[in-house]
Amino acid sequence: MSKPDTRAYGYFDHDADVGVIGRGQDIERAFENAALATFALMADPATVRPQQALSVAFDEDDAELALATWLNHLLGEAQRRELVLCEFRLRRDGAHWHGQARGERWREGIERGVEVKGATLTALRVSSGPEGVEARCVVDV
Repeated sequence: MSKPDTRAYGYFDHDADVGVIGRGQDIERAFENAALATFALMADPATVRPQQALSVAFDEDDAELALATWLNHLLGEAQRRELVLCEFRLRRDGAHWHGQARGERWREGIERGVEVKGATLTALRVSSGPEGVEARCVVDV
């Protein structure tokens, strides 16, 4: 599990919340980078050690809804286990998605950014172009 290149994610303005963007050569890499963008709002990924792993699995035919589902599963599991995440891997088999993430429990030395409560359906879009796939949505902060 490698850390995605930080140029592969970004942000866009949205009233009181934040828009996250993940880019990649395929939909799975774009979703991984959207997850990185989401968790980078909460802590600098470079300061997080990939010591603990978690897995998520879900079924979703719609690519856009799959993005929101992926992010919300990660956020929910991370919150439940008191983890901050820094590495992500996702694979898809038809409508079935299986992902893994790595990180560690919050500790002194990890500066907290903004708390991300969840991914929304606002500005939800997954698109393909000559540069690859771009996945974006607004996260509630």
